[in-house]
Amino acid sequence: MARKWWTLVVVCVATFILLLDITVVNVALPSIREDLDASFIDLQWVIDAYALTLAAFVLTSGSLADRLGRRRVFVMGLVVFTIASALCALSTGPLMLNCSRALQGVGGAIMFAVSLALLAQEFRGDERARATAIYGATIGLAIVVGPLAGGALTDGIGWRSIFWINVPIGVVAVLVTLRWVAESRDPRARGIDWLGLVIFSLANTLLVYILIRANDLGFGSPAVIGGVTGAVLLFAAFVWIESRVGQPMLPLEYFRNRTFTAAQIGAVALSGSMFALYLYITLYVQNILGYSPFESGLIYLPSAGVSLVVAGATAAAVGRVPLRFLLSGGLALTALGLVLLAGRETGETWTGLLPGFLVTGVGVGMINPVIANLALSTVPDEHSGVASGINDTFRQVAIATGVAAFGALLLSRATDHIASALPALGHSGASDLAEAISSGGLPQGSPAPVLTAAQEGFVTGLNEVLLMGAGLALAGALLTLWLVRASDLRDPVEPSA
Repeated sequence: MARKWWTLVVVCVATFILLLDITVVNVALPSIREDLDASFIDLQWVIDAYALTLAAFVLTSGSLADRLGRRRVFVMGLVVFTIASALCALSTGPLMLNCSRALQGVGGAIMFAVSLALLAQEFRGDERARATAIYGATIGLAIVVGPLAGGALTDGIGWRSIFWINVPIGVVAVLVTLRWVAESRDPRARGIDWLGLVIFSLANTLLVYILIRANDLGFGSPAVIGGVTGAVLLFAAFVWIESRVGQPMLPLEYFRNRTFTAAQIGAVALSGSMFALYLYITLYVQNILGYSPFESGLIYLPSAGVSLVVAGATAAAVGRVPLRFLLSGGLALTALGLVLLAGRETGETWTGLLPGFLVTGVGVGMINPVIANLALSTVPDEHSGVASGINDTFRQVAIATGVAAFGALLLSRATDHIASALPALGHSGASDLAEAISSGGLPQGSPAPVLTAAQEGFVTGLNEVLLMGAGLALAGALLTLWLVRASDLRDPVEPSA
């Protein structure tokens, strides 16, 4: 097999496992909680530790690869990801797991940032189109397979297997890369914006930390107000730095293009709503409805399958349907699906979730191809790597922030409901019970009134954050409908509208 096809294989395998570790973990979280005695906050960090470092290092990793060599940096990413996966599997407590997940995110960011550049150096013309289509299909496959694979591995072997499986794959990928992938550099590579990286990482981490702790500390407490204020000031400092350094991590001039900005808004609206809420829907399916991890994966399968089919149809529709209608329409359908999901009850079956899952599946399938198209079609070809990295950064920041914010709001609403139903507990006792039911840690044999109040409190909180997610998706639909303009595209591929 020719070298370029080995490159495609390695890139697709690396992308598959790094994206799999975004989706595969959700269905394993209740098992992780039980084995490691993790709290609800610990479970949030399992998702956010990975998303935060992935978001922070994507842009910097691309610049580093251009300077040091793309193959060399790609191998570094594979090695870091593989070692971190082993550490995740060996974790003896929540802190070790979450630190290992953060390291995994660094490795994933490096692999993700370099993948398209490796394909670009090997493929041209029609072959490049075929290669990127296969690459895109790999992303879709990871989304479809993730929950099912996570459930099967967790039920069949144990939650640690979802991390162990990355180790042999990573080792083989390193060997194939060293043997078959060519080295390349950019003699005009951008410098590394280390100050921007540090400030951006601190701002995101502080914001997510404060949001996750908001229910415990009190939403109006000085600690929360001070933390949010500090995060805002750090973000403002980051923007100021990026506007003045010669080679910024995040080139602000891209955002003068309304359509490029719309692509980032679309990414935030989707990732901050549907993708961030997957965690809490999964906890509902397993902790409230009582389904196993594998059954949970099966429940997600129709939505993922519909999304994959619709994504293919949407890609074919580009050029015939205005992109702004596809993007805003997909976000509107996502909002509708979340509204349908918001009617949850404690005693229902999985079929009650199906209408909402199918509608959101259609919406997600419409959105993803269009966001990628808009992000890349509004910048010159030589800047496509940076544009793609910016888009992925916005996606991951939205997931991390959404998980933190929705979790705090869900706990707050659940606490209020439990305190009202069981006034003898007081607010502190109600808060402890809300966290216990949310994480799946409610003691066996709890009295029926306590169990009922706890489950109803969680479902009440879930329904409210689902509606908030729908509001975010709808706001994104309206903004993107207004912002996207065909005239902003370098090579228009759509009819005027």
